Amino acid sequence: MFDSLSEKIRDIIAKTNSKELTQENMSDALREIRRALLEADVNLFVVKSFISSVKDRAEGEKVLEGVNPSQQLIKIVHDELVELLGKEQTPLNLNSHPSVIMMLGLQGSGKTTSSAKLAVKLKNEGKNPLLVACDVYRPAAISQLKTLGQEIGCEVFASDNNQNVEQIVRQALDYAKSNGFNVLILDTAGRLQIDTEMMAELLIIDRMFKPDEKLLVIDSMIGQEAVNVAQNFDSQIGLTGLILTKLDGDSRGGAALSVVHATGKPIKLTGTGEKLNALENFYPERMVSRILGMGDIVSLVERAQEVFDEKESLKLQQKLQKEEFSYNDFLTVKKQMNMFGSVDSLLGMIPGLNIKKDDREKISHTADQEFKKIEVFIQSMTPEERDNPQLMNTSRKKRIAKGCGMDIHNVNIYVKQFEQMRQMMGGMNKFKKMFGGTNKLNQQKAMVQAMKMMRKFK
Repeated sequence: MFDSLSEKIRDIIAKTNSKELTQENMSDALREIRRALLEADVNLFVVKSFISSVKDRAEGEKVLEGVNPSQQLIKIVHDELVELLGKEQTPLNLNSHPSVIMMLGLQGSGKTTSSAKLAVKLKNEGKNPLLVACDVYRPAAISQLKTLGQEIGCEVFASDNNQNVEQIVRQALDYAKSNGFNVLILDTAGRLQIDTEMMAELLIIDRMFKPDEKLLVIDSMIGQEAVNVAQNFDSQIGLTGLILTKLDGDSRGGAALSVVHATGKPIKLTGTGEKLNALENFYPERMVSRILGMGDIVSLVERAQEVFDEKESLKLQQKLQKEEFSYNDFLTVKKQMNMFGSVDSLLGMIPGLNIKKDDREKISHTADQEFKKIEVFIQSMTPEERDNPQLMNTSRKKRIAKGCGMDIHNVNIYVKQFEQMRQMMGGMNKFKKMFGGTNKLNQQKAMVQAMKMMRKFK
Protein backbone atom coordinates (compact mmCIF):
# COMPACT_ATOMS: atom_id res chain seq x y z
CA MET A 1 0.00 0.00 0.00
CA PHE A 2 0.94 3.70 -0.20
CA ASP A 3 3.21 2.94 -3.18
CA SER A 4 2.05 5.72 -5.48
CA LEU A 5 1.87 8.21 -2.58
CA SER A 6 5.31 7.14 -1.37
CA GLU A 7 6.96 7.71 -4.75
CA LYS A 8 5.34 11.11 -5.21
CA ILE A 9 6.22 12.42 -1.74
CA ARG A 10 9.84 11.30 -2.11
CA ASP A 11 10.09 13.01 -5.50
CA ILE A 12 8.57 16.20 -4.11
CA ILE A 13 10.89 16.33 -1.10
CA ALA A 14 13.94 15.65 -3.27
CA LYS A 15 13.24 18.87 -5.17
CA THR A 16 13.67 20.93 -1.99
CA ASN A 17 17.33 21.96 -2.14
CA SER A 18 17.55 25.56 -0.94
CA LYS A 19 19.46 26.62 2.19
CA GLU A 20 16.33 27.66 4.00
CA LEU A 21 12.76 26.44 4.01
CA THR A 22 11.17 29.64 2.77
CA GLN A 23 7.49 30.36 2.26
CA GLU A 24 8.03 30.29 -1.50
CA ASN A 25 9.73 26.91 -1.86
CA MET A 26 7.54 25.42 0.86
CA SER A 27 4.33 26.48 -0.86
CA ASP A 28 5.39 24.63 -4.01
CA ALA A 29 6.26 21.48 -2.09
CA LEU A 30 3.07 21.59 0.00
CA ARG A 31 0.92 22.13 -3.08
CA GLU A 32 2.37 18.98 -4.63
CA ILE A 33 2.01 17.00 -1.39
CA ARG A 34 -1.62 18.13 -1.13
CA ARG A 35 -2.26 16.92 -4.69
CA ALA A 36 -0.52 13.60 -3.97
CA LEU A 37 -2.64 13.02 -0.86
CA LEU A 38 -5.87 13.76 -2.68
CA GLU A 39 -4.88 11.40 -5.51
CA ALA A 40 -4.24 8.77 -2.83
CA ASP A 41 -7.92 9.13 -1.87
CA VAL A 42 -7.24 10.81 1.46
CA ASN A 43 -10.24 12.68 2.87
CA LEU A 44 -10.19 16.41 1.99
CA PHE A 45 -10.63 17.54 5.61
CA VAL A 46 -7.71 15.32 6.65
CA VAL A 47 -5.53 16.71 3.84
CA LYS A 48 -6.22 20.29 4.90
CA SER A 49 -5.39 19.54 8.53
CA PHE A 50 -2.18 17.71 7.61
CA ILE A 51 -0.91 20.40 5.23
CA SER A 52 -1.65 23.10 7.81
CA SER A 53 0.37 21.24 10.45
CA VAL A 54 3.34 20.70 8.14
CA LYS A 55 3.25 24.33 7.03
CA ASP A 56 3.20 25.65 10.60
CA ARG A 57 6.28 23.60 11.48
CA ALA A 58 8.24 24.10 8.27
CA GLU A 59 7.82 27.76 7.24
CA GLY A 60 10.88 29.81 8.05
CA GLU A 61 12.53 26.97 9.93
CA LYS A 62 16.31 27.18 9.67
CA VAL A 63 18.11 24.16 8.32
CA LEU A 64 20.26 22.49 10.96
CA GLU A 65 23.98 22.30 10.34
CA GLY A 66 24.87 19.22 8.31
CA VAL A 67 21.24 18.60 7.32
CA ASN A 68 19.99 19.61 3.88
CA PRO A 69 16.47 21.03 3.44
CA SER A 70 15.04 17.85 1.93
CA GLN A 71 16.21 15.84 4.95
CA GLN A 72 14.65 18.35 7.30
CA LEU A 73 11.40 18.35 5.34
CA ILE A 74 11.36 14.54 5.47
CA LYS A 75 11.63 14.75 9.26
CA ILE A 76 8.71 17.19 9.46
CA VAL A 77 6.53 15.15 7.09
CA HIS A 78 7.53 11.97 8.94
CA ASP A 79 6.50 13.35 12.33
CA GLU A 80 3.18 14.70 11.05
CA LEU A 81 2.31 11.44 9.27
CA VAL A 82 3.04 9.49 12.45
CA GLU A 83 0.74 11.91 14.30
CA LEU A 84 -1.92 11.43 11.62
CA LEU A 85 -1.76 7.64 11.90
CA GLY A 86 -2.13 7.58 15.66
CA LYS A 87 1.36 8.26 17.12
CA GLU A 88 2.08 4.79 18.49
CA GLN A 89 0.98 1.17 18.37
CA THR A 90 -2.10 0.41 20.48
CA PRO A 91 -2.27 -3.19 21.75
CA LEU A 92 -5.47 -5.16 22.19
CA ASN A 93 -7.09 -5.00 25.63
CA LEU A 94 -7.17 -8.64 26.75
CA ASN A 95 -7.16 -8.27 30.53
CA SER A 96 -10.54 -9.91 31.25
CA HIS A 97 -11.03 -13.65 31.83
CA PRO A 98 -12.29 -14.42 29.33
CA SER A 99 -11.81 -11.36 27.13
CA VAL A 100 -14.51 -10.62 24.55
CA ILE A 101 -13.70 -9.17 21.13
CA MET A 102 -16.63 -8.08 18.97
CA MET A 103 -15.82 -7.98 15.26
CA LEU A 104 -17.87 -5.43 13.34
CA GLY A 105 -18.15 -4.48 9.70
CA LEU A 106 -20.17 -4.31 6.53
CA GLN A 107 -20.77 -7.42 4.46
CA GLY A 108 -17.77 -8.18 2.28
CA SER A 109 -15.26 -6.26 4.42
CA GLY A 110 -13.39 -9.46 5.34
CA LYS A 111 -14.79 -9.70 8.86
CA THR A 112 -15.13 -13.50 9.07
CA THR A 113 -11.68 -14.10 7.56
CA SER A 114 -10.20 -11.44 9.86
CA SER A 115 -11.78 -13.23 12.84
CA ALA A 116 -9.94 -16.41 11.85
CA LYS A 117 -6.70 -14.50 11.27
CA LEU A 118 -7.03 -12.91 14.70
CA ALA A 119 -7.51 -16.35 16.24
CA VAL A 120 -4.27 -17.51 14.58
CA LYS A 121 -2.43 -14.47 15.88
CA LEU A 122 -3.73 -14.93 19.44
CA LYS A 123 -2.86 -18.64 19.40
CA ASN A 124 0.70 -17.76 18.38
CA GLU A 125 0.82 -15.38 21.35
CA GLY A 126 -0.18 -18.13 23.78
CA LYS A 127 -3.91 -17.41 24.03
CA ASN A 128 -6.70 -19.97 23.71
CA PRO A 129 -9.36 -18.29 21.54
CA LEU A 130 -12.90 -19.46 20.82
CA LEU A 131 -14.55 -18.31 17.59
CA VAL A 132 -18.26 -17.59 18.01
CA ALA A 133 -20.60 -17.61 15.00
CA CYS A 134 -22.99 -14.69 15.56
CA ASP A 135 -24.00 -14.14 11.93
CA VAL A 136 -27.34 -15.96 11.82
CA TYR A 137 -28.57 -14.23 8.66
CA ARG A 138 -26.04 -15.03 5.93
CA PRO A 139 -26.59 -18.71 5.02
CA ALA A 140 -22.93 -19.53 4.44
CA ALA A 141 -21.52 -17.49 7.34
CA ILE A 142 -21.54 -20.26 9.97
CA SER A 143 -20.18 -22.91 7.60
CA GLN A 144 -17.47 -20.50 6.43
CA LEU A 145 -16.35 -19.87 10.01
CA LYS A 146 -16.41 -23.60 10.79
CA THR A 147 -14.27 -24.32 7.73
CA LEU A 148 -11.76 -21.64 8.72
CA GLY A 149 -11.75 -22.86 12.32
CA GLN A 150 -10.96 -26.39 11.18
CA GLU A 151 -8.15 -25.11 8.94
CA ILE A 152 -6.44 -23.18 11.74
CA GLY A 153 -7.20 -25.67 14.51
CA CYS A 154 -9.46 -23.36 16.49
CA GLU A 155 -12.80 -24.41 17.94
CA VAL A 156 -15.95 -22.66 16.70
CA PHE A 157 -19.03 -22.24 18.88
CA ALA A 158 -22.17 -22.21 16.75
CA SER A 159 -25.87 -22.83 17.23
CA ASP A 160 -27.31 -23.73 13.83
CA ASN A 161 -30.97 -23.60 14.89
CA ASN A 162 -30.84 -20.58 17.21
CA GLN A 163 -31.54 -17.15 15.72
CA ASN A 164 -31.21 -15.30 19.05
CA VAL A 165 -27.72 -13.77 19.02
CA GLU A 166 -27.89 -12.73 22.69
CA GLN A 167 -28.51 -16.36 23.70
CA ILE A 168 -25.68 -17.58 21.45
CA VAL A 169 -23.18 -15.18 23.03
CA ARG A 170 -24.32 -16.07 26.56
CA GLN A 171 -24.01 -19.80 25.86
CA ALA A 172 -20.59 -19.26 24.24
CA LEU A 173 -19.41 -17.30 27.29
CA ASP A 174 -20.50 -20.07 29.65
CA TYR A 175 -18.86 -22.68 27.41
CA ALA A 176 -15.60 -20.68 27.33
CA LYS A 177 -15.47 -20.42 31.12
CA SER A 178 -16.08 -24.15 31.51
CA ASN A 179 -13.53 -25.23 28.91
CA GLY A 180 -10.54 -22.96 29.47
CA PHE A 181 -10.94 -20.50 26.59
CA ASN A 182 -9.57 -17.07 27.54
CA VAL A 183 -10.63 -15.03 24.47
CA LEU A 184 -14.00 -14.98 22.66
CA ILE A 185 -14.02 -13.63 19.10
CA LEU A 186 -17.58 -12.72 18.11
CA ASP A 187 -18.08 -12.82 14.33
CA THR A 188 -21.17 -10.62 14.16
CA ALA A 189 -23.48 -10.15 11.17
CA GLY A 190 -22.65 -7.64 8.45
CA ARG A 191 -25.00 -5.81 6.15
CA LEU A 192 -24.73 -4.23 2.73
CA GLN A 193 -25.28 -0.94 4.54
CA ILE A 194 -25.67 0.25 8.12
CA ASP A 195 -29.32 -0.10 9.23
CA THR A 196 -31.39 0.14 12.41
CA GLU A 197 -31.87 -3.61 12.81
CA MET A 198 -28.16 -4.26 12.52
CA MET A 199 -27.21 -1.63 15.09
CA ALA A 200 -29.93 -2.72 17.52
CA GLU A 201 -28.49 -6.23 17.60
CA LEU A 202 -24.94 -4.96 18.10
CA LEU A 203 -26.04 -2.57 20.85
CA ILE A 204 -27.70 -5.44 22.73
CA ILE A 205 -24.45 -7.45 22.65
CA ASP A 206 -22.50 -4.37 23.70
CA ARG A 207 -24.74 -3.53 26.67
CA MET A 208 -25.27 -7.08 27.87
CA PHE A 209 -21.71 -8.39 27.61
CA LYS A 210 -19.52 -5.24 27.56
CA PRO A 211 -16.87 -6.44 25.08
CA ASP A 212 -13.26 -5.55 25.86
CA GLU A 213 -12.69 -4.72 22.20
CA LYS A 214 -15.09 -3.50 19.51
CA LEU A 215 -13.06 -3.71 16.31
CA LEU A 216 -14.39 -2.39 13.01
CA VAL A 217 -13.08 -4.30 9.99
CA ILE A 218 -12.74 -1.98 7.00
CA ASP A 219 -11.82 -2.89 3.44
CA SER A 220 -9.09 -0.36 2.60
CA MET A 221 -10.04 -0.56 -1.09
CA ILE A 222 -13.26 1.40 -0.51
CA GLY A 223 -11.28 4.64 -0.12
CA GLN A 224 -13.04 7.69 1.32
CA GLU A 225 -16.22 5.71 2.03
CA ALA A 226 -14.19 4.12 4.86
CA VAL A 227 -14.48 7.40 6.76
CA ASN A 228 -18.30 7.42 6.58
CA VAL A 229 -18.53 3.76 7.64
CA ALA A 230 -16.14 4.25 10.57
CA GLN A 231 -17.85 7.42 11.78
CA ASN A 232 -21.30 5.80 11.66
CA PHE A 233 -20.22 2.73 13.62
CA ASP A 234 -18.27 4.80 16.13
CA SER A 235 -21.09 7.25 16.78
CA GLN A 236 -23.60 4.46 17.47
CA ILE A 237 -21.60 1.80 19.25
CA GLY A 238 -18.31 3.41 20.33
CA LEU A 239 -15.41 1.61 18.65
CA THR A 240 -12.20 0.72 20.47
CA GLY A 241 -10.14 0.22 17.33
CA LEU A 242 -9.93 -0.55 13.63
CA ILE A 243 -8.72 -3.41 11.46
CA LEU A 244 -7.80 -2.50 7.88
CA THR A 245 -7.91 -5.37 5.39
CA LYS A 246 -6.45 -5.77 1.89
CA LEU A 247 -3.62 -3.32 2.50
CA ASP A 248 -1.46 -5.38 0.15
CA GLY A 249 -3.88 -4.62 -2.70
CA ASP A 250 -4.36 -0.89 -2.03
CA SER A 251 -1.56 1.16 -3.61
CA ARG A 252 -3.09 4.49 -2.54
CA GLY A 253 -3.60 4.10 1.22
CA GLY A 254 -6.14 6.91 1.63
CA ALA A 255 -8.34 4.92 4.01
CA ALA A 256 -5.56 4.40 6.56
CA LEU A 257 -4.62 8.06 6.56
CA SER A 258 -8.25 9.16 6.91
CA VAL A 259 -10.04 6.88 9.37
CA VAL A 260 -7.77 7.50 12.37
CA HIS A 261 -8.05 11.28 12.05
CA ALA A 262 -11.80 11.12 11.40
CA THR A 263 -12.70 8.84 14.32
CA GLY A 264 -9.89 9.39 16.81
CA LYS A 265 -9.70 5.58 17.13
CA PRO A 266 -6.45 3.69 16.48
CA ILE A 267 -5.74 1.16 13.76
CA LYS A 268 -4.83 -1.86 15.87
CA LEU A 269 -4.36 -4.53 13.21
CA THR A 270 -3.84 -4.75 9.46
CA GLY A 271 -4.48 -7.53 6.97
CA THR A 272 -1.57 -7.76 4.56
CA GLY A 273 -2.33 -10.86 2.51
CA GLU A 274 -4.66 -13.78 1.87
CA LYS A 275 -2.87 -16.27 4.13
CA LEU A 276 -4.42 -16.84 7.55
CA ASN A 277 -1.24 -15.69 9.31
CA ALA A 278 -1.29 -12.35 7.47
CA LEU A 279 -2.63 -10.17 10.28
CA GLU A 280 -0.16 -7.80 11.91
CA ASN A 281 -0.05 -5.21 14.64
CA PHE A 282 -0.15 -1.70 13.22
CA TYR A 283 2.84 0.53 14.03
CA PRO A 284 2.36 4.11 12.76
CA GLU A 285 6.07 4.94 12.75
CA ARG A 286 7.01 1.81 10.83
CA MET A 287 4.31 2.47 8.24
CA VAL A 288 5.50 6.06 7.79
CA SER A 289 9.07 4.82 7.34
CA ARG A 290 7.83 2.65 4.47
CA ILE A 291 5.92 5.57 2.94
CA LEU A 292 9.06 7.72 2.97
CA GLY A 293 11.28 4.97 1.57
CA MET A 294 13.16 4.30 4.80
CA GLY A 295 12.25 0.61 4.88
CA ASP A 296 11.04 -1.36 7.90
CA ILE A 297 13.84 -3.63 9.04
CA VAL A 298 12.28 -4.13 12.50
CA SER A 299 9.14 -5.72 11.04
CA LEU A 300 11.33 -7.75 8.68
CA VAL A 301 13.33 -9.22 11.57
CA GLU A 302 10.18 -9.84 13.64
CA ARG A 303 8.60 -11.69 10.74
CA ALA A 304 11.77 -13.77 10.37
CA GLN A 305 11.62 -14.76 14.02
CA GLU A 306 7.96 -15.80 13.63
CA VAL A 307 8.43 -17.74 10.39
CA PHE A 308 11.73 -19.57 10.85
CA ASP A 309 11.84 -22.64 13.06
CA GLU A 310 14.77 -22.33 15.47
CA LYS A 311 15.62 -26.06 15.56
CA GLU A 312 15.44 -26.34 11.78
CA SER A 313 17.59 -23.23 11.43
CA LEU A 314 20.23 -24.70 13.77
CA LYS A 315 20.37 -27.84 11.62
CA LEU A 316 20.82 -25.72 8.50
CA GLN A 317 23.53 -23.69 10.20
CA GLN A 318 25.48 -26.84 11.06
CA LYS A 319 25.14 -28.09 7.48
CA LEU A 320 26.33 -24.75 6.13
CA GLN A 321 29.43 -24.82 8.32
CA LYS A 322 30.29 -28.30 7.01
CA GLU A 323 29.30 -27.39 3.43
CA GLU A 324 26.65 -30.13 3.49
CA PHE A 325 23.82 -27.86 2.29
CA SER A 326 21.66 -29.94 -0.10
CA TYR A 327 18.97 -29.32 -2.69
CA ASN A 328 16.40 -30.52 -0.14
CA ASP A 329 17.69 -27.92 2.31
CA PHE A 330 17.25 -25.26 -0.34
CA LEU A 331 13.60 -26.27 -0.78
CA THR A 332 13.15 -26.07 3.01
CA VAL A 333 14.55 -22.53 3.11
CA LYS A 334 12.44 -21.57 0.09
CA LYS A 335 9.29 -22.88 1.82
CA GLN A 336 10.07 -20.74 4.87
CA MET A 337 10.78 -17.72 2.69
CA ASN A 338 7.35 -18.20 1.09
CA MET A 339 5.79 -17.73 4.52
CA PHE A 340 7.26 -14.21 4.65
CA GLY A 341 5.00 -13.04 1.86
CA SER A 342 5.78 -11.77 -1.63
CA VAL A 343 9.24 -10.68 -2.74
CA ASP A 344 7.60 -7.33 -3.53
CA SER A 345 6.62 -6.74 0.12
CA LEU A 346 10.01 -7.89 1.41
CA LEU A 347 11.89 -5.52 -0.88
CA GLY A 348 9.73 -2.68 0.43
CA MET A 349 10.97 -3.39 3.97
CA ILE A 350 14.70 -3.25 3.19
CA PRO A 351 16.12 0.25 3.84
CA GLY A 352 18.03 2.03 1.12
CA LEU A 353 16.76 0.07 -1.90
CA ASN A 354 14.37 2.79 -3.13
CA ILE A 355 12.92 0.50 -5.80
CA LYS A 356 9.70 1.74 -7.36
CA LYS A 357 6.54 -0.33 -7.07
CA ASP A 358 6.47 -1.33 -10.75
CA ASP A 359 10.10 -2.44 -10.60
CA ARG A 360 9.52 -4.38 -7.36
CA GLU A 361 6.57 -6.17 -8.97
CA LYS A 362 8.70 -7.09 -11.99
CA ILE A 363 11.48 -8.41 -9.75
CA SER A 364 8.92 -10.30 -7.66
CA HIS A 365 7.27 -11.83 -10.73
CA THR A 366 10.63 -12.82 -12.25
CA ALA A 367 11.85 -14.31 -8.96
CA ASP A 368 8.63 -16.31 -8.48
CA GLN A 369 8.82 -17.70 -12.01
CA GLU A 370 12.50 -18.57 -11.61
CA PHE A 371 11.97 -20.28 -8.26
CA LYS A 372 9.16 -22.39 -9.76
CA LYS A 373 11.56 -23.57 -12.48
CA ILE A 374 14.18 -24.37 -9.83
CA GLU A 375 11.63 -26.37 -7.82
CA VAL A 376 10.74 -28.43 -10.91
CA PHE A 377 14.46 -28.90 -11.57
CA ILE A 378 15.09 -30.20 -8.03
CA GLN A 379 11.94 -32.35 -7.95
CA SER A 380 13.15 -34.08 -11.14
CA MET A 381 16.11 -35.48 -9.18
CA THR A 382 16.17 -38.75 -7.29
CA PRO A 383 15.99 -38.51 -3.47
CA GLU A 384 19.69 -39.50 -3.36
CA GLU A 385 20.66 -36.67 -5.73
CA ARG A 386 18.70 -34.10 -3.77
CA ASP A 387 20.55 -35.07 -0.58
CA ASN A 388 24.00 -35.36 -2.20
CA PRO A 389 24.74 -32.56 -4.71
CA GLN A 390 28.25 -33.95 -5.29
CA LEU A 391 26.73 -36.91 -7.17
CA MET A 392 25.78 -34.66 -10.07
CA ASN A 393 27.46 -35.71 -13.33
CA THR A 394 26.79 -35.34 -17.05
CA SER A 395 24.52 -38.38 -17.42
CA ARG A 396 22.47 -37.39 -14.37
CA LYS A 397 22.13 -33.84 -15.68
CA LYS A 398 20.86 -35.12 -19.04
CA ARG A 399 18.24 -37.31 -17.33
CA ILE A 400 17.13 -34.41 -15.08
CA ALA A 401 16.92 -32.06 -18.08
CA LYS A 402 14.51 -34.44 -19.82
CA GLY A 403 12.49 -34.87 -16.64
CA CYS A 404 11.97 -31.14 -16.04
CA GLY A 405 11.63 -30.11 -19.70
CA MET A 406 14.77 -27.94 -19.75
CA ASP A 407 17.80 -28.06 -21.99
CA ILE A 408 21.11 -29.21 -20.56
CA HIS A 409 22.50 -25.66 -20.72
CA ASN A 410 19.96 -24.36 -18.16
CA VAL A 411 20.52 -27.38 -15.92
CA ASN A 412 24.27 -26.68 -15.95
CA ILE A 413 23.60 -23.06 -15.00
CA TYR A 414 21.41 -24.08 -12.04
CA VAL A 415 23.96 -26.62 -10.81
CA LYS A 416 26.79 -24.07 -11.04
CA GLN A 417 24.76 -21.36 -9.28
CA PHE A 418 23.80 -23.77 -6.51
CA GLU A 419 27.44 -24.71 -5.93
CA GLN A 420 28.45 -21.04 -5.82
CA MET A 421 25.69 -20.24 -3.34
CA ARG A 422 26.55 -23.29 -1.21
CA GLN A 423 30.20 -22.26 -0.98
CA MET A 424 29.33 -18.65 -0.22
CA MET A 425 26.81 -19.61 2.46
CA GLY A 426 29.24 -22.14 3.94
CA GLY A 427 31.68 -19.33 4.67
CA MET A 428 29.17 -17.37 6.73
CA ASN A 429 28.12 -17.93 10.30
CA LYS A 430 25.29 -15.45 10.56
CA PHE A 431 22.27 -17.72 10.71
CA LYS A 432 22.71 -18.35 14.44
CA LYS A 433 22.67 -14.63 15.11
CA MET A 434 19.63 -14.27 12.89
CA PHE A 435 17.50 -16.80 14.72
CA GLY A 436 19.05 -17.25 18.17
CA GLY A 437 21.08 -14.14 18.84
CA THR A 438 19.99 -11.28 21.03
CA ASN A 439 21.83 -8.46 19.24
CA LYS A 440 19.20 -6.65 17.17
CA LEU A 441 21.74 -5.10 14.77
CA ASN A 442 23.28 -8.50 14.01
CA GLN A 443 19.81 -9.94 13.42
CA GLN A 444 19.01 -7.15 10.98
CA LYS A 445 22.24 -7.54 9.03
CA ALA A 446 21.91 -11.32 8.90
CA MET A 447 18.31 -11.16 7.67
CA VAL A 448 19.21 -8.82 4.81
CA GLN A 449 22.25 -10.95 3.92
CA ALA A 450 20.15 -14.13 3.85
CA MET A 451 17.69 -12.56 1.43
CA LYS A 452 20.54 -11.43 -0.84
CA MET A 453 21.97 -14.95 -0.87
CA MET A 454 18.61 -16.48 -1.79
CA ARG A 455 18.23 -14.00 -4.66
CA LYS A 456 21.59 -15.00 -6.12
CA PHE A 457 20.29 -18.48 -6.94
CA LYS A 458 18.11 -17.63 -9.89
